[in-house]
Amino acid sequence: MNLKERIKRRLRRIYKYYRYKIYFPRIYRSYCREPVIDNKVLFLEMRFDQLSHSFHRLYDRLEASGEYHLSVAYAHFNFARGREYTAYVRKALKEIASSRFVFVDEASIILSCIPLREETTAINLWHACGAFKRFGRSTAMKLFGDSAGELDKYPNYENLSLVTVSSPEVVWAYEEAMNLPEGIVQPLGISRTDCFYDPAFVESRREKLHEIMPQSRGKKVILYAPTFRGRVATATSPDEIDFAEMKKQFGEDYVLICKLHPYVKEHPPIPEEAADFALDVEGTDLSIEDLLCCADICISDYSSLVFEYSLFEKPIIFYAYDYDDYCDWRGFYYDYSEFTPGPVVTTQQELTDAIRQCDENFDPALVRAFKKKFMENCDGHATDRIIAYMKDKQLQ
Repeated sequence: MNLKERIKRRLRRIYKYYRYKIYFPRIYRSYCREPVIDNKVLFLEMRFDQLSHSFHRLYDRLEASGEYHLSVAYAHFNFARGREYTAYVRKALKEIASSRFVFVDEASIILSCIPLREETTAINLWHACGAFKRFGRSTAMKLFGDSAGELDKYPNYENLSLVTVSSPEVVWAYEEAMNLPEGIVQPLGISRTDCFYDPAFVESRREKLHEIMPQSRGKKVILYAPTFRGRVATATSPDEIDFAEMKKQFGEDYVLICKLHPYVKEHPPIPEEAADFALDVEGTDLSIEDLLCCADICISDYSSLVFEYSLFEKPIIFYAYDYDDYCDWRGFYYDYSEFTPGPVVTTQQELTDAIRQCDENFDPALVRAFKKKFMENCDGHATDRIIAYMKDKQLQ
């Protein structure tokens, strides 16, 4: 590294320290001169410019009750920089300062860097189910993660009173990843999975798909939903699936729906000859919840959405062509080969064979055991338990 780069890195470290250790805490304290509003609930959206699906079920329930004043703040973390990002954070801090409850659904250096008022309860409705690929403190020795010293200096999971997870089985993993003491991580279930127990919602999702993709009517649906590669700010998508070959093999009976991770900006193109068979849902109104309800087969790799999909007890195929590299990069909480409730394939030909053999080889008992282990508390009543927790807090 040359001198210029060393100076830039040093200046970035100084700026980060000033921003999160001095400036943002000071701004927050100035906003704390105003009282906390007892029924105010803030949803802090860390990255995107619309409310995450993790929040929708709870937001709608609280709004329908008429008992709460709801607010949303958008931080645009990793998507805005400099003064623009600072302006977003200032607005968020002002909202946090007057809120009785603050909800996040992922890592939040913003919520963690401030001296949170005692009257405010911060709750993390974690966006994923189960425990699959490592994150947080669990990646300190991996290429993906920051060093343990950096994570201690700039934590992402401070000030939390509650983290909701999908099952008692995974509490240990979240306590490790978030560096939290016993009792904060609780298996109340994941709020957004409640929709999968609503028959009307599930039934309507396939019709929604038909409206957006008319050629899907009368055919089975393959959902291809891999996770991202690399770091969040520069995330890329796997590109080892051959859409044209998939159409050749399965176009008579299936359509293929491609749902990439929201961090991915550049999507692998679907060739023109496969355009009537495969659809990238980017830019459509189809959410991952919609697609899980529609899918007859799910192809993923290391994405936690397989936990949600297990609720439907349908076939899951794991396309893990880069397993060794990904394991070195990020790693897993459980042994991958023993953990996966479906075939693991590494080539396009193996993927084709696995789809063709789904009816013959699918073992629903494996998926049921997987669901029982990792999704025990995603039973359609997670939001009820979260609201009950809020009401208990208000009485204290």
